[in-house]
Amino acid sequence: MKNILVLCTGNSCRSQMAHGYLAHFANPDTVKIYSAGVETHGVNPLAVAIMKEDGVDISKHTSNNVDEYFDIPFDYVITVCDHAKERCPFFPTQAVKLHHNFPDPSKVKGSTMEVIESFREVRGMIKEYCHDFIIKNELD
Repeated sequence: MKNILVLCTGNSCRSQMAHGYLAHFANPDTVKIYSAGVETHGVNPLAVAIMKEDGVDISKHTSNNVDEYFDIPFDYVITVCDHAKERCPFFPTQAVKLHHNFPDPSKVKGSTMEVIESFREVRGMIKEYCHDFIIKNELD
């Protein structure tokens, strides 16, 4: 079993979406996905809605702190924002650390439609990254 942790600042949007897509694309018999934040902000309802549009249900996800997972031997730790990368704790494993800074859609100011469109754009970026990661690492 391969263990993958997706780490973000608040485990609210980007890490939750990546968690959803990695679980969607990966073989559940051989891969376990976790997500966490260096803080916890709760799962963003708009992230849940935007993922549901694409057929991925993250409504039962919880916002977890990275400290909860120190005893898990991760194979990969993927940071999805620069802040989390800078604050990424040491894991006592040989985990491969990867980083991709995705824009934070929850920080977008504008009309409701502009915010929703930002979430959709970031969702598309995360979906592509996660799909490519699973294929490249033969985890499907």
